[in-house]
Amino acid sequence: MVLGYFTLVLHSHLPYVRLAGRWPHGEEMLHQAIAETYIPLLNALYDLKAEGLHPRLTIGLTPILLEQLADEDVRAHFDMYLEERLTLVEADLVRFEAGRQTHEAYLARFYRDWYAGIRDSFRDRYQRDLVGAFARLQEEGNLDIITSAATHAYLPLLARDSSIYGQLQTGISAYWQRLGTAPRGVWLPECGYRPPYMEGDRYRPGLEELLADLNLQYFFTDTHAIRGGQLVGKLAGDVAGPYGGIPERRLVRAADERPQATQRTTLRPYYVRAAKVAVYGRDEGTGLQVWSATHGYPGDFLYREFHRKDAHSGIQYWRITSNTAGLGEKELYDPQPAFQKVKDHAAHFVHLVREELAGFAATSDVPGIVVSAYDTELFGHWWFEGVAWLQEVLRLMERSEEIGLTTAEEYLAKYPPDEVIDLPESSWGEGGGHWTWLNPETEWLWPLVHHAERRMEQLVARYPAAEGEMAEVLTQAARELVLLEASDWPFLISTGQAKEYAIGRFQQHLARFNVLAAMAERGGPLSASDREFLGSTREQDNPFPQIDYRAFREQRYEPSPQSTVVETG
Repeated sequence: MVLGYFTLVLHSHLPYVRLAGRWPHGEEMLHQAIAETYIPLLNALYDLKAEGLHPRLTIGLTPILLEQLADEDVRAHFDMYLEERLTLVEADLVRFEAGRQTHEAYLARFYRDWYAGIRDSFRDRYQRDLVGAFARLQEEGNLDIITSAATHAYLPLLARDSSIYGQLQTGISAYWQRLGTAPRGVWLPECGYRPPYMEGDRYRPGLEELLADLNLQYFFTDTHAIRGGQLVGKLAGDVAGPYGGIPERRLVRAADERPQATQRTTLRPYYVRAAKVAVYGRDEGTGLQVWSATHGYPGDFLYREFHRKDAHSGIQYWRITSNTAGLGEKELYDPQPAFQKVKDHAAHFVHLVREELAGFAATSDVPGIVVSAYDTELFGHWWFEGVAWLQEVLRLMERSEEIGLTTAEEYLAKYPPDEVIDLPESSWGEGGGHWTWLNPETEWLWPLVHHAERRMEQLVARYPAAEGEMAEVLTQAARELVLLEASDWPFLISTGQAKEYAIGRFQQHLARFNVLAAMAERGGPLSASDREFLGSTREQDNPFPQIDYRAFREQRYEPSPQSTVVETG
């Protein structure tokens, strides 16, 4: 008897790094993710199908990631990357054999075969078309592929609803072009959510209202936003001093005849008030088993150490060893016991899911669903054995008589919500609010973003139906706008992972946008230098060939007549 259901939700995203440098920051981060995460994941899913199983999971592929995976320059450079890695591993092998380093040589041969397998999968199994490989799995009912904002912009901090709408509309258009169908679900970047409120006399809709307008039917949020507790982000106003908060907020509560949730749980989706858009909450218990390197599976001492790399090749030849060992004290890695350990951890995870579903089934007439959400790049790239763990979990789930393996879309169709909730402003970032993207390190960036948003609105109003060269200028301006709005730039600044790189990339896209906007504002025919700039910018920044600059027109929403304004300041 099926006690309940389970879906993995994998969020796949990398910033726009095409032709934007190699090591240590730039296109190589995309090559690493393709080699270590995306191709191994595809191999795992197709191998399960070859066993006669029917794996199911929910996966988000952000529009900007789809654009890069489909780009011919990226694919050609990935080919080169694989050949470079194989050359480096071969050199390691020669060095280790000459030094009679037996175990190191064994590991070099392991990596040589591993990279060769990735190369063969890319070229032969998928004919260099990873987007097509994902699309086939969706067509065959194995994947529920969800979309996101075009460049993973952090939507709650954008100043204009035109930008939010344009980001989502551009993402949907890219999904149509690359996957040949319409998305039903969406991953709000960083689970960033904003409820409806009044900004002066202007109504700012909750994000669910924009999703409903675009026929997006469900999204995901973090655990604390469902279960309640202290409000965070802008609503709290004091989470990080002036950062992430505003002094006053006039929330809008829409009247809704549907029953209000009384016991909020992440084991069922809910409709968000005032819209027929459902929200799933991330399951915290199963999440910690994977997210936490201290308490979760990825910290097992047998697993490969991510941070220690060979000085010559950059290959990781060591294991975690212990939770106290410094990098110089790490012992050599052995793939055989590490990948054997995966089976124990997968069985333990499935047991946890079964117990959670059984507990819920004892108190509910409707079977629940455990939604375990993770960044896809955690598997394979950060946790080398993670894709094998994921594959074993799917294998065990498929064979279970008590757990129904499903997707978010399938479960929603079978068990639609019967209650509504209000969500607080929130994210799955540090503190549950906006601090990761708005803090003393990044506060200078947002006024520049907001000015660009307003400038784009004004350009659309001036040119509601541009043609010829002016349409090309405005189209590229829209492209630069979504690129400068990417959440990656403030994130990398805040974490310090690539601060100078992120500042440079943001300023680069902003400068290009400003030049293009000035061309449009000046009007008239383009000069020779204008055409040269437009051409070079279009070559450098080429995602979203079908982007429509008119999607960034001013948006005005009105609250329902029965709405109530709630003062929170």
